[in-house]
Amino acid sequence: MSRLKNVFTGKKDGSIMSLYITAGFPEKTSTVNLVLEMEKAGADIIELGMPFSDPLADGPTIQYASDVAIKNGVDLDVIFDMVSEIRKSSRIPIVLMGYINPILYYGLEAFCKKAGESGADALIIPDVPIEESKELKAEAHKNGLDVIYLVAPNSKDERMKLVDTESSGFVYCVSVTGVTGARSGEEVAKSVSKFKDRVKASIQKNPIMIGFGIKSHDDAKQIAGDVDGFIVGSALIETIRSNYPNSDWKEKTLAFVKALKGN
Repeated sequence: MSRLKNVFTGKKDGSIMSLYITAGFPEKTSTVNLVLEMEKAGADIIELGMPFSDPLADGPTIQYASDVAIKNGVDLDVIFDMVSEIRKSSRIPIVLMGYINPILYYGLEAFCKKAGESGADALIIPDVPIEESKELKAEAHKNGLDVIYLVAPNSKDERMKLVDTESSGFVYCVSVTGVTGARSGEEVAKSVSKFKDRVKASIQKNPIMIGFGIKSHDDAKQIAGDVDGFIVGSALIETIRSNYPNSDWKEKTLAFVKALKGN
């Protein structure tokens, strides 16, 4: 069984926590240790952001983190080395999340080969719709990588069913329309209830993970308690940003992760 499938086995209570961090933020050398420590603090899945200069699905927080990571000299080869280093001591599923331009520049076949060899488990490429992803999926699957697609509140039921058919690993449910960013839990909960009912009716093959706007354990329970789990990105990046470069930035970040999990 794959690392990603294993995480979801027997779990349907919203407890699976996936954390997004931008590779190389806040420091190029901090990512590997941060991933390993976040796993100890309760992370079940890591989404490792591949920084790009024009992250169109991301709000100001992740845009900032991407800019810092690029200035820190992070590129795809650096990220593959990070994943390989994490794999020396961890089996936590690693999902590479980013945009298609750097991948095409690197070479689609070469990228998927290196991603698979390094120990990555899956890809999320938000700007590649299903209709344009045939080559990406073929190369990914050839190298043991799942391809995860997204649905949003404005996705029609037929589209959700198509996403379920085409996705592997899990389906990423964007809780609100718009770019990434922490929002009030009440705001998200109000908008997501009917959406979740549609999602659960349409997504039958894959686990369901909900992201965008979750910033606390209470948010996670309220928003994702009746699906498989939740994804936190912007609130985590913001926690790092607000504490770095203080000497205790990592401790405060890990305390935030433990609180998210409810540990």
